[in-house]
Amino acid sequence: MTQVSVMIAFDKAAGKFKCSINGQKFTTTKQSYIEYMFKQITGQKATFKQIEAMQKATVEKFGINERFGFVEKIVGMVATGIQPSTVITGQGGLGKTYTVMKTLKASGLQDYNELIQRLPSGSTIQMSKVYVTVKGYSTPKGLYRTLFENQNATIVFDDCDSILKDPVALNLLKGALDSYGKRIISWNAESFGKDDELPRSFEFKGRVVFISNMDQDKIDQAIRSRSMMIDLSMTDDQKIDRMAHIADSEEFMPEYDAKIKSDALALIREVKDDAKEISLRTLISVCKIRAANPVDYKDLATYILTN
Repeated sequence: MTQVSVMIAFDKAAGKFKCSINGQKFTTTKQSYIEYMFKQITGQKATFKQIEAMQKATVEKFGINERFGFVEKIVGMVATGIQPSTVITGQGGLGKTYTVMKTLKASGLQDYNELIQRLPSGSTIQMSKVYVTVKGYSTPKGLYRTLFENQNATIVFDDCDSILKDPVALNLLKGALDSYGKRIISWNAESFGKDDELPRSFEFKGRVVFISNMDQDKIDQAIRSRSMMIDLSMTDDQKIDRMAHIADSEEFMPEYDAKIKSDALALIREVKDDAKEISLRTLISVCKIRAANPVDYKDLATYILTN
């Protein structure tokens, strides 16, 4: 049997399997349909258990902590100007943003918002040495302004998926992310207004990091082709493995000892199939319950996890 890329996750809320076989995605409530689609896509016959085994082989090729290590390397390349952009996708709540910010600082960049609060009014900031974070919704005009005002900085678009869906915004990003020659960004639509000082075009010399919960294949091909892509999609077991890795850090909940974190992780692993959500927020909640109720924490924690 030839090698096949498989990802299967059961969405408890929807009661459906979310599947990807060789990049082709579909949803179903039945294991038998997964077997059927596997044969249609690959031309090979396999049972559901065999397909699950292939998934294990797929995800173990590059473990989740190894992929987070890749994030650090690529974000470091963006921060130092070697690479103009990267797109990091995957479920929320497991450290994508934290890893990006930590890496940018380790690469010598400073948080612009923190910097302006410390510096005296009127101080000059070298924008090539800072990163700027943009969260939430943005219009194409708002994006154009953001790119102009931060044309020499590293811009982190965190959970700002609107710009990855809007055709006008995507065209602006294509110019910003090009790897060849000067990156000229132009606005050729209606004017900005007589009091607006934005130019009709400018050269963008900055770098861009996208952090998104979107599926990677839903991101425009032009953005994917211009950026280094890292997919941090995880199975429930991988989520727990990632949380265990984070829990070992001295920076994570330093007020609680290792035994509390270990007990919390063990309980999450025990009830993972029934849990509503598995994320760092889950771990934090269970750690708090374990610390406050050292003798009889399991019932309360299980209730919180599964209801």
